[in-house]
Amino acid sequence: MNINASIVDQRLTGILKEHLNLLEPIVGKSEEKQRSLAFVLLCVSTALELPLDAAAELLTEGGNDVGVDALHLSDVDDGEFTVTLFQGKYKHKDLAGTANFPENGVKSALQTVATLFDPDKQALMNPRIRPRIEEIRSLIRDGYIPNVRVVLCNNGARWTQAADNWITQSGFTADQVQWIHLNHDEIIAVLQRKKSVDDSIQLHGKAIIEDFNFRRVLISKVPITEIASLFERHHDLLLERNIRRYLGLRNNRVNAAIHETLQDASKRENFYFFNNGITMICRKFRHNALQGENFQVRIDGIQVINGGQTCKTIQQTLKSLPNEDFSSIYVLLRLYELAEDDHELVNDITYATNSQNPVDLRDLRSNDAIQKQLEIGMAELGYTYKRQRDDTGSGANIITSSMVAEAVLAIWRQKPHQAELHHSEYFGKLYHTIFDDLNAPAAVMATLILNFVEDEVKSSESEKSFLFLPFSQYHVSMIIGIMLENKYKSDPIIFKDFHRKKNILLTVANFYGIWLYIS
Repeated sequence: MNINASIVDQRLTGILKEHLNLLEPIVGKSEEKQRSLAFVLLCVSTALELPLDAAAELLTEGGNDVGVDALHLSDVDDGEFTVTLFQGKYKHKDLAGTANFPENGVKSALQTVATLFDPDKQALMNPRIRPRIEEIRSLIRDGYIPNVRVVLCNNGARWTQAADNWITQSGFTADQVQWIHLNHDEIIAVLQRKKSVDDSIQLHGKAIIEDFNFRRVLISKVPITEIASLFERHHDLLLERNIRRYLGLRNNRVNAAIHETLQDASKRENFYFFNNGITMICRKFRHNALQGENFQVRIDGIQVINGGQTCKTIQQTLKSLPNEDFSSIYVLLRLYELAEDDHELVNDITYATNSQNPVDLRDLRSNDAIQKQLEIGMAELGYTYKRQRDDTGSGANIITSSMVAEAVLAIWRQKPHQAELHHSEYFGKLYHTIFDDLNAPAAVMATLILNFVEDEVKSSESEKSFLFLPFSQYHVSMIIGIMLENKYKSDPIIFKDFHRKKNILLTVANFYGIWLYIS
């Protein structure tokens, strides 16, 4: 019997005892199926660092699960998104930990990847996985690129060389499809990780160092070359306490912006002012107090709890530009020396520094000329346009910039699929698509159309007389807009006689909106 496999088996017993309510609705009362699903749940929780109840929401196992026991879909950013697929194989009576992951399981996973990420291929899917697959396929149809991680989990050894050959021959490139083996040894290693990172960092210039509340604090600036070197030596061991360690350069807009700034020689010298800085905790730090500045600080038990993505991006950027000089580029460092038993404070700092409200892109765009023009134009039409996030005021004559962005993207730009899925990009990469050449009458008309259709959706839900397809309000609104454009071909977008056409809208929308109901 393998001791790690035995420990994991005991952990599954605890999961079944404490969280049976998460598993029984999926696989029924079969104890063997419950235990197998509990193993998948433990693997998902371990790999993605999620609580068990949050990991349970990703489970897809059951009939017609297309070989996927759990699925995680990341946010879309910079044209890419990451999909993590889990397939689990658990041996109930063999805890030796030596059996290979089944070859037929690898074959099944290969077929799954070939099927799920091709929008033209059909497959029977259960209700838990179908909406997620349709969302993935919608993104692919929209031109976004999936990065796939296939996590094959078992309480035994890795798959065979023959299975490796099938993966190689599949034609899936390593930079787009990553194959990961997760077993009892990796699970225990993650659960027991406590390796201390001890190293030194060279600061630049003055530093504030003081005792505060029975703890010590250091604030200074550090060359980004020091951060890159630190991560080259210790890698992700520095991020064990960082709750966002799984984000990456390719899948994160902020990281990509950091990368772009560092690449630009004219911008990088001001990097210190652009970045929020890095927060580290440690058990102890020491320095030569007789110096006035440029301290060499010896640090025991380094952990980056905020700014981990900045550190990783710095590391990757400097590695990609080996001939560039970054020695005079700095970043703010906050270092807290905390007692080893200060676990509650560590958790509080970690979550507080990673959950503060960021500046919304909508606010950053609010002073653009087009936003001010829309505000003036809508005022002339009797509407109040809110350019920024604002909790004050609501009513029929108040229109927010996010309402306009959503409606215009779906209707006049004829991209209802993007309006449905990419709310976070309205004021990012979709901003110019939405707002360029947009005037106030067209913005108001789009908002009225979408509001009208959404009211019809809510009405149908309450009356139970009709059903709308999910997210159909965007597509219905677009078709109403097309009909209006066709009716007024001489002036399809710029509604100069706005008030007259507003009355026509109700007749067209009422007729065509009801026609698209399905019962």
